[in-house]
Amino acid sequence: MRYLWDKVRSYLSSHKGLVIIVVAALLLELISAAQYYYSHKMMETELDKRAESELRMKAIIIFGTLREMESTLNEHIWDVKRNINHADSMFEATRRIIMVNPKVMGSFLAFEPFYYPQKGRLFEPYAYKDNGVINITNLAEKEGVDYPSNPMYIKMLEDDAPFWSDPYDHEDDGVEKQLSTYSSPLHDSNGKFVAMSGIDISLEWLGDTLNDRHIYPSSFILLLTESGKLISHPSSNHAKSQDVGKVVSLINDSTVHRSESQSGHSKVIRFKNDNGEHATVFYANLKGKPHWQIAVVCYDKEVYEDLYWMRINMLLLMLLAFGILGYILSRFMLSERKLSIAKEDKQRIGNELRIATGIQNSMLVQDEGVVERPDITIGAILKPAREVGGDLYNYFIRDEKLFFCIGDVSGKGIPSALIMAMTQALFRAVSSHESNPAHIMKTINETACRNNKTNMFATLFIGVLDLPTGRLRYCNAGHDAPVLIDGDEVSPLLVKANLPVGLFDDFNYEMQETVINKGATLFLYTDGLTEARNKAHNQFGVQRIMKMLEQLRVSQPQEIIDSMTERVQKFAGEEEQSDDLTMLALRYSPVTGDYTLHGELTMKNDVSELKNLHVFLKSVAETLGLDASTTRNIRLAVEEAVVNVMDYAYPAGTEGDITLKALSNNKYLKLSIIDSGMAFDPTEAARADTTLSAEDRPIGGLGIFLVRELMDTINYERIGGKNILTMKKKLIK
Repeated sequence: MRYLWDKVRSYLSSHKGLVIIVVAALLLELISAAQYYYSHKMMETELDKRAESELRMKAIIIFGTLREMESTLNEHIWDVKRNINHADSMFEATRRIIMVNPKVMGSFLAFEPFYYPQKGRLFEPYAYKDNGVINITNLAEKEGVDYPSNPMYIKMLEDDAPFWSDPYDHEDDGVEKQLSTYSSPLHDSNGKFVAMSGIDISLEWLGDTLNDRHIYPSSFILLLTESGKLISHPSSNHAKSQDVGKVVSLINDSTVHRSESQSGHSKVIRFKNDNGEHATVFYANLKGKPHWQIAVVCYDKEVYEDLYWMRINMLLLMLLAFGILGYILSRFMLSERKLSIAKEDKQRIGNELRIATGIQNSMLVQDEGVVERPDITIGAILKPAREVGGDLYNYFIRDEKLFFCIGDVSGKGIPSALIMAMTQALFRAVSSHESNPAHIMKTINETACRNNKTNMFATLFIGVLDLPTGRLRYCNAGHDAPVLIDGDEVSPLLVKANLPVGLFDDFNYEMQETVINKGATLFLYTDGLTEARNKAHNQFGVQRIMKMLEQLRVSQPQEIIDSMTERVQKFAGEEEQSDDLTMLALRYSPVTGDYTLHGELTMKNDVSELKNLHVFLKSVAETLGLDASTTRNIRLAVEEAVVNVMDYAYPAGTEGDITLKALSNNKYLKLSIIDSGMAFDPTEAARADTTLSAEDRPIGGLGIFLVRELMDTINYERIGGKNILTMKKKLIK
């Protein structure tokens, strides 16, 4: 026995390379098997998450469209009530509902019997689309129509609440369409039920919407009623009909084994189709009305296809690795020192890349925009000290306001560059719906503090310049004060330091305000300018900046930037640039057009005044020779804005005045709505999210959304205790 053991030891000692290769092979195979097992488990978990995410996303799309339809009807109830005393005006009311939303196929008002004695017992105005043309009719005049006996009408009388009907088939010019109807009760001023209002929508959009961009190429989505009837199914390009039928039967079969997803939000059914392909069904009931069911089907061959090929590739790589392992062993000792140096370099680069990757995955990066307007001139430079830098500047125009910022991130290299990109992207994203620079700064700070394990921060200055008035609102976060060049006066802008962003998420930033005069220039910079050093280690300093700006006060912004850059480079000489150099110069040159006043209308905050508004706008349109389409868009936008003021500028029960001024020049029609109510900036509201329910959606969102879409520009200012909302429409010559 001892002899045998000695022989084994001798063999192992003389064949160390072979032993290492065999041990390595066993370890690699063990690692590969374990990796395959855990990868399979991870992909199962990922499938669960992706499927539920798909269900949630599609549910949001469905409910968003349905809520949009509901809002279309609900937001026009006031129009019906306003003209309810005039029976014939109800036809026009139903037609306007279809005009507002192209997805609405029909709109009706089924009034209580004898509500309009002159119309007989029944009166049901109905508007519908026919080949793109909107027609109106009285359905009650059709033979055999007796809607009081209709189950939907009876349900409305019993519940007195809005509801969606189950999908039903409807033939239109020989073409079968699947429709659903949303109905809502209509009450008079005393709260008495007077009619059932409703809209018909086609469900043809569901198939394309639900099966657009799947999580896997062969995946498909089904929509069923609460009772299990198929509403929408994919085309033959997405799924075979027998698979669709099998999935529907499985969902409706209570004896089929099913489990819950990991989150518990959906049910899971595993099955095999007629071709022997294994697949998984995830389905769940939609929360809210209507109580439909949504299901997504995923095939195993696609879910685990990458894992299968990864396994094959790993086996091939292992064979290759065994072939070169011997060579690596023979060269190992000679390369040990080189590998040690390379390992240190790789570790340093890896640490920076890991930090950068973490930041990049959690933050959004977006490019800066370009402004080309006669009333604002901009010059800028960003010169990083390394390949990438941590300085930033950005600017863009929204709602006749110039949004701009400049900042400096602590540190250097890739981490600083990613923080810079994140801050710039946050500035663009938040400023797209927020006009208060302090609120923008607070949002950026809260995001920058979230998961800030690197403890990096940034100084930042944000400004919002109202181009029509020159009012500058700004907020500073530990950044150098900008310099204002106004005529012969060159002086730093008065700023409160505040803390840099990224330090404390509960810090409250304070907004400041001033007025920029015509021809004035605002010069902003980072500390790469003031802290630039020469060979004697002297800094460029603020005094040299002020002296240079006094000499350049009549120069254009880019000339100021170029001259300042040349001066600081000359000062530094051959000394290496130690920090990023960023400068931004803004010159305000407002263009005052020769506007002609076409009229002024003063109204009370009462919707009954809208008839006077329509007459006023019609007169202005006729004076300017506007076409019918432009006139309609202007009337709709102004009406939405005026109603918004009536609803929210004055407290309930308070009477106030609203003044509308109409002016024009050769290019634009300018409409200014002026009131003395509570301060409210509608342009700070985010664009309407039609996926939210009516209860969750911010007040006025759809109205402002409509104004933005119909008019070329919209601008709000609070001047002298008055709200001034100005809208412009370009005149087509």
